[in-house]
Amino acid sequence: MTGLYEIRADYSRDTIVVYQAYNDAIADAALKAQTFVHPFSFNRMTWIKPSLRWLMHRSNWGQKKGQNRTLRVRITRQGWDEALKRGVLTSPDGPVFGNTHRWRQDFKEAAVHVQWDTERSFKGAALDHYSIQVGLSRHIIQRFATQWIVSIEDLSPFITKARTLMRAGKTKQALRLLPSERVYPVEGEPARRLMIGV
Repeated sequence: MTGLYEIRADYSRDTIVVYQAYNDAIADAALKAQTFVHPFSFNRMTWIKPSLRWLMHRSNWGQKKGQNRTLRVRITRQGWDEALKRGVLTSPDGPVFGNTHRWRQDFKEAAVHVQWDTERSFKGAALDHYSIQVGLSRHIIQRFATQWIVSIEDLSPFITKARTLMRAGKTKQALRLLPSERVYPVEGEPARRLMIGV
C-alpha cells in the first residue's frame, strides 16, 4: 500500500497552514504580535502540525489544560520546505539510515525533528495512514517566528462550535466549518529521508 506517509495540508502557492494549541497567555500575545513572543519559549522545541484533525485529537478539541486555544499559523512554503530538508526522523528506520549509530548522530545534530503519528478521524478513530509533526528546535525557532510566519488566526471559536455540533450528532455541519486538506508535494532527498510517499 502506498500513501501511508503523506503530508496533508491546507496550502496555497506560497504558504502552508500549520496548527498549534496553547494557553490563553501565549495565544493572546501571539495574536496581537502576529508572531510568537513572550511568554512563548524560544529555548525549547515547538511542534507544528499541518493536520487539524490530529491536533484536535491531541488537544481533545481544545479542552485539554494548556491547549484550549487553537491557532492557525500560516507560514511560507519556503520555510516549511527548509524544515523538511533539515528534518530527521525521531526514530531510526533501516531503509533510511542503514544503522542506529548513524541515525543517533544525525538526530543529535538535527535542528528539526520529524515524527509520524497515526492520523485520526474527526471522531478520534485511528485511520490507516499517518500524520506528520515537525519539531523546530531552539536552533531554528527564531527563523520560524521572524521569517516564516505570515499570519496567525484564532480558530478556537470554530473549534468550539464544531465540537458542539458533533456532540449533537451534526457531523456534516461540523465538518463544513473546518478547512479541507490535500496532499502536499515533497520529492527528492527530503521525501526519501522522511519516508514521504511510502
